[in-house]
Amino acid sequence: MKSRGKRAPKRPSKRAPRSRQPVPRIQPRIGLEAAVERVVTPEWTIQHLNPDLPPVFSTPAMIGLMEYATVLAVVPDLPPGVITVGTRIEVDHLKAVAPGAPVRAWARLSAYQGRFLVFDVEAHSGEHLIGRGRVFRAIVDPEEHKIRAQSRIPQQC
Repeated sequence: MKSRGKRAPKRPSKRAPRSRQPVPRIQPRIGLEAAVERVVTPEWTIQHLNPDLPPVFSTPAMIGLMEYATVLAVVPDLPPGVITVGTRIEVDHLKAVAPGAPVRAWARLSAYQGRFLVFDVEAHSGEHLIGRGRVFRAIVDPEEHKIRAQSRIPQQC
């Protein structure tokens, strides 16, 4: 049988305080799109992280360009002081390219629900489709986002 003694005191909540104002509801225009073009550098290859691997454009670098294109695509419909952050990525990396290759990442807003956005993305090098998929982002207040992220840093004793 359980003891009916005093309960342990409640621990303080680790949740960050709510922001002063909620993120405004926006209705971005479906079809917003943007593209970014870069040349693959040695720092963007998987070999840069592990010398035993080949000097080819890494998947994280490709995704980074795709995410940057999503950010640029939706900027025209965001109120001042509001940003988007990545929440999910579904991307296939289809072909390898070497340093010096041009890469064009493209993103198009295809859907949204509330503050959550869905983008179709592609990456091309010349006529080659090297990656495609979807990137999901959320609309946030940057100050609240920063406070919440900082609240997750473990406190030192």
